[in-house]
Amino acid sequence: MSKQELPVVDLVAVACCPPLAVRPMDAAQAAMVAPLFKALGDPIRLRLMSMIASVPEMCVCDLTPAFDLSGPTISHHLKVLREAGLVDSERRGTWVWYRVKPEAFRQLGALLDISAAPAATSTA
Repeated sequence: MSKQELPVVDLVAVACCPPLAVRPMDAAQAAMVAPLFKALGDPIRLRLMSMIASVPEMCVCDLTPAFDLSGPTISHHLKVLREAGLVDSERRGTWVWYRVKPEAFRQLGALLDISAAPAATSTA
């Protein structure tokens, strides 16, 4: 696997991870979850994700003109989001349509939920 490729994320395995604020992740859990955050860690992919999440679905033909990048570069970024399990796609004729995978966002939200964190104790 090259530096640019991310492993396909097993969202079922990610769902088994407790919130970060509850207890530290072990190495295996961190390895499962890291590709989700790595996929969102690129500004182009974060923008793409925001554009796709803001509507029920979006055609790649509407995504590409929003960037000063080539079509293949946009396709690469969309592939990373798809392999991370954050978006789903469907080919319709010559165009591909993208939509968010709500379960992936629910799982990310659960990981980042600090309401489950133990209350901090005051030493004052």
